[in-house]
Amino acid sequence: MVTFELAIILLPFIVAACIPIFYRRLPKKVIGWVVLVVPLSLFLLLTTYIPRIAKNQTFSNNYEWIPSFNINFTTYLDGLSLIFSLLITGVGSLVILYSIFYLSKKESLHHFYCYLLLFMGAMLGVVFSDHLLVLYAFWELTSVSSFLLIAFWHHRKASRAGARKSMTITVSGGIAMLVGFLMLYSMSGTFSIQEIISNIAGISEHALFIPALVLVLLGAFTKSAQFPFHIWLPDAMEAPTPVSAYLHSATMVKAGIYIVARFTPIFGGEMTWFWAVTGVGLLTLFWGSFNAVKQVDLKALLAFSTVSQLGLIMSLLGLGSIAVYLGYSQDSIIYTQAAFAALFHLINHSTFKGALFMMVGIVDHEIGTRDIRRLGGLMPILPFTFTVALIGSLSMAGMPPFNGFLSKEMFFAATLKITQLDVFSIDSLGVVIPVIAWVASIFTFVYCLIIVGKTFFGKIKPDILDKNPHEAPIGMLIPPFILIGLVVGIFVFPNLLGHYILQPAMASIYPTFPSTEELTPHISAWHGLNMELWMTIGVVILGGTLYYFLKRWKPIYRWIPQRFTLNSLYETIISFSENVSENLTKRYMTGNLTHYFSYIYMVFVIVVAGIFFLTDSFEWSLMSNSSVESFELILVFVVIFAAVAILFTTSRIASVLLNGVLGYSVAFFFVIFRAPDLALTQLVVESVTTALFLICFKFLPDLTPERTSKRVKFTNGVISILVGATVTIVGLAVINYEKFETISTYFEDAYNLAGGKNIVNTILGDFRAFDTMLEVVVLFIAGLGVYTIIKLKAKKGDADIEN
Repeated sequence: MVTFELAIILLPFIVAACIPIFYRRLPKKVIGWVVLVVPLSLFLLLTTYIPRIAKNQTFSNNYEWIPSFNINFTTYLDGLSLIFSLLITGVGSLVILYSIFYLSKKESLHHFYCYLLLFMGAMLGVVFSDHLLVLYAFWELTSVSSFLLIAFWHHRKASRAGARKSMTITVSGGIAMLVGFLMLYSMSGTFSIQEIISNIAGISEHALFIPALVLVLLGAFTKSAQFPFHIWLPDAMEAPTPVSAYLHSATMVKAGIYIVARFTPIFGGEMTWFWAVTGVGLLTLFWGSFNAVKQVDLKALLAFSTVSQLGLIMSLLGLGSIAVYLGYSQDSIIYTQAAFAALFHLINHSTFKGALFMMVGIVDHEIGTRDIRRLGGLMPILPFTFTVALIGSLSMAGMPPFNGFLSKEMFFAATLKITQLDVFSIDSLGVVIPVIAWVASIFTFVYCLIIVGKTFFGKIKPDILDKNPHEAPIGMLIPPFILIGLVVGIFVFPNLLGHYILQPAMASIYPTFPSTEELTPHISAWHGLNMELWMTIGVVILGGTLYYFLKRWKPIYRWIPQRFTLNSLYETIISFSENVSENLTKRYMTGNLTHYFSYIYMVFVIVVAGIFFLTDSFEWSLMSNSSVESFELILVFVVIFAAVAILFTTSRIASVLLNGVLGYSVAFFFVIFRAPDLALTQLVVESVTTALFLICFKFLPDLTPERTSKRVKFTNGVISILVGATVTIVGLAVINYEKFETISTYFEDAYNLAGGKNIVNTILGDFRAFDTMLEVVVLFIAGLGVYTIIKLKAKKGDADIEN
């Protein structure tokens, strides 16, 4: 039975699969409206879960997929999943509405919406999956679909490079995370996240626990653009603005945040988790805000601001994990507010950052440039766009009366409270946390002023503008205005969000804490003249001063040579890897068939003989074997004679016939060993191949003696002897092999398993069916490739004729 949770995941995939089939039957301007129905309907469906989730209900369903390997499609919907799924579908609806007016009808819209729905379904699969391997499958699917979206304008070199970079980094982290998941399975014996959480006491002391922690964090850090893996996010800004507004503000970059929040009950009891998540988050917060100031491209500035804001959320989750480390008590409750602030800012960031990306898209779409140096004075020309920019920027800077102010104040409060902990071995370390947070917030204020001041204030530069400036159409303004409406609305009614959305999510992060109500602080805009407010006042004063004197101190960014940047390091590693791969490939891809056989046989000898040597398996006894009959010896000598004679013959016809003698001799051995079906197969195959060889070789010239050096002949001879000796010894050793349990007992039950009485036929026809199916798929793909090449060549020929 298909439940709503499963339908929510599958619907985007189903519609994405239908778009390539039916898009030709729809006008281009209608495709976007049809696709808009998907996220909008899912969002409305998810809102019906809010009252039940608010009462701490959870919804779990299990669907058998590959039960023999304990892989099931298990969905789990709780407060944490609900937050992310509402963001995925809600912001997704606004992005699709925005894209309808943003993208030209000349674009390949069916590809765009297909990729977007594919990504949406993958993200929903990530947040709904309770099975580690299924979660990983969706996790990598987000990387693949985001690659397609970032490279949507594939005619641009920068778009292709940005897509490759993002996929390289995120997929590498995903593979590390997969290893961490397998370690968790090895420790717990289950792939279910909820079962691992409930049995965490049994695995926390395991030797693999810390390695699994580190590997899972690598996956989360790479996806959420944490330092030093953040370098892919600015390059991904080459994607169309709707993609940036969706992937890089509300969905893809939040996947790592989701993983950290979901796995906090598992790893939060370790101080390693606290230091890693908090430390990397704070470093990312500072480095992102510091580098955002120097950007001259509005999208690049927003990219680094996203990096900074993701670091803020990540550091809050790290600070909140200390409550898991301390365990439930009245004293530890105060530290859970950091996680609450993380979830609160997660939502706030999606609202104001999505609006800001759409604002930049409007500026680029209507003005023709995103270069800050070419902008200015746009406020009277784009008054509505200016409103979006002002509210979104002030919210990101943490100014009232906008939602970013509330979560930023909670962030300052969390960094101050953590200094009161007694767990720090060095007291000064605790003081560093609020200092870094405050300094990073100053730079955040500066780049927010740059967004508004350099774009909308000052004098307009009509002589260098690419287009006549004008306000965007209403369709492009509705989505960002909805988002800034939420920015203001959340500030006015924050506790509605806190009670119905954030409180049940806190129960997911702290499942062992008895009450969720005490985990949910009352959100208020005024807390009196406390330290957090003084920190905010300091941010405004120092940030405003730095913005005023920006030209004087901005040259400090030139102090870091370009060759010492992380991007330069990445390019160096990629270039070095490509050079090594190219040189290595040239060494073994010589075009000489003899070389290829030599490589194959040497690997075979090293692996097989090496394993037998390491396991001390060179053991056999000829005494227990049956006697060898005279006709068997004759066949052996015939085989030896034919094999040796091939080496010295100077006629291709003779070589083919001697090769046929080898094949027919093997068939006779099958007859002797009572395997008539194999003998018949061997005879048929040998007859056909011998006939084909004779037909083909008839038209080739006679063989000439090869002038090969003695060293090459000696090497080939040694390899031949080693291969023959290895096969012979292995054949003798496996006769009475007892070191490992034989797998033949499984196939002996062929009749019950597959309904076949002949074991050999059953192995070939049933047990190898999956392998055969994959071989057929490979041939099918190759056939499609050949067909495509022929069709493309034919079209090119027709075009040449017309020209």
